[in-house]
Formats: sequence, structure tokens, C-alpha cells
Amino acid sequence: MAKNKRKDVGAHESPSATPRQLAELLRVGKKFDLSRVDSSATPGFSGGRADGEVALALGAAQLSELQERLFAAGFSGSSNGRVLLVIQGMDTSGKGGIVRHVVGAVDPQGVQHTAFKAPTAEELAHDFLWRVRPRVPGPGLIGVFDRSHYEDVLIVRVHDLVPQAEWEPRYQAINEFEAELAAQGTAIVKVMLHISPAEQLRRLEKRLYRPDKYWKYSVADLDEHAYWAQYQEAYQAALTRCSAGGAPWYVVPADRKWYARWAVQSLLIDVLTKLDPVWPAATFDVEAERVRLKALLAAQGQ
Repeated sequence: MAKNKRKDVGAHESPSATPRQLAELLRVGKKFDLSRVDSSATPGFSGGRADGEVALALGAAQLSELQERLFAAGFSGSSNGRVLLVIQGMDTSGKGGIVRHVVGAVDPQGVQHTAFKAPTAEELAHDFLWRVRPRVPGPGLIGVFDRSHYEDVLIVRVHDLVPQAEWEPRYQAINEFEAELAAQGTAIVKVMLHISPAEQLRRLEKRLYRPDKYWKYSVADLDEHAYWAQYQEAYQAALTRCSAGGAPWYVVPADRKWYARWAVQSLLIDVLTKLDPVWPAATFDVEAERVRLKALLAAQGQ
């Protein structure tokens, strides 16, 4: 729950919050203040971890069916609908867990995942959106941006990688880009996984004491932690300046991984429910094919 009981992560919490209700709780509003969001809260869910894991398992079946309908409609050409999930957050905020435990529950052939890294020399020679546009999902797909075009107003801003005169116009460019995607049939779900600095250090500590987690650790992680305040300032700007009606931001408290996973799953269910993908109609004579099949089965003595 936000400390000031703000509208977008408010005090109204219910163990039976619907995906639509949760979306309203987590949506970034006009007076949003990131510094007043409690990263350990569980808005819309009053149960504990065990309850959250059960809810996640139950939601997986609903998400899977909606995704299959979306994919079938896109595959058949009967619908232009598609979903883009943008996941942003500080290091260790749980982006990988969202991909694995939420998106991983659906048919992988209907998912297009992109983990944006530091831009190459070729990418730097172009506009910052040049490398992003080819990764936008096609009809029927759920696209996942693990980090995204927002890095160009986050890390770039924090570390002064380009002059302010260059990164400042990018907010408007992002708004125009996302409006273009929405007009083409892309439902955009932008999630900021919000953790506390103390929780980040606890997660980094675990990585240093588990050999199976060494690969996740970077010696730069602690250096980046020193810029926490600057990153929060950059996120505040990105969240409030790029949360248009067709592409709103949702801030998900993420100190509790189980809650963050359930919340992102619910946000996906909400947007897919609104898309309401329909199973494509048959492009052949169903009854004629049944007759042919019965004849073949009879010929084989079945």
C-alpha cells in the first residue's frame, strides 16, 4: 500500500481483486509520486505467499487460454491484435522471474522475447528507436521487452551518456512511438518493478553466496547501487511523462516476488480480456471433412 494511500496504489485491498481492479490500483496517475510507494506492499491481495502461489497457478490456466486464442487469431489472419509487455526495474527487481514464471506459463511459439543490452556501435549510429522497431510483436504474439527503449531516458540520463539536449526530446518520441503501436492494434502493458534499496542488497548478497547464482552477479551491480537516488528521479520522470491513455505505466511493488508475479499475470489477463480474441472460424467445410474422416476410419476398421 502506498504511504499516502494514493489512488493508483490505494488502500482498497481485497483477496479477490479482479484483474481490472488491480490495473486501476497500480496504474500511474497524474499526481504519482514514486517515493511514496511502499515496495513491500501487496495492493489488491490480502493473502500471504502461499495464497499468492496458488493464485498464480490458477491464473496460469486463464492466461494460457487467452494467449492461445490470441495466437490462433493472429495465425489465421482473423485479428491484428497483439500485446507488448515492457518490464523495467532496477537490477534484481525480478524481471527474469516474470519472464520465467508468468510468461513462461504460455505457449512459447506465441511469445517473442527481447532482452535489450547495451547498444552496439551499429545501433548507436541510428536513432534510439531504430533497434526497437524490428522487435515489436506481430499479430497474435505477446512481445516481451526485458528492459526497453526506456533505457534511453534512464541509464543514459543517470550516467550522462548523451547530453540532456539529446535525451530530453526522447520522452515525446517515446509517446509518439507508443501511440503509433496502439493505433496498429498493439495493447501495451508497461510494468515498473519497484523494490527498495535494502531488498536489492539482500538479493545481491544471495547471489554471492550461491554458486548457481554467480552468473547473475556483475561487479558493476554495487557501483550502480550508488546511483539509486538518481535512478529513482529518472524513473519518476519516465513514469509520469510517458503514461498516456493508450500505454499507461503500472508500478508493481516487488519486494515480494510472489506478489509481483501474480500482479503482472493479472495485468496481462486484464489486457487480453479486453482484447477478447476469438477462435478463428473454419476456412473449410467442417461437415464434409467429418464425413471424409469417418470414411477413412471405417476403411481401417476403426
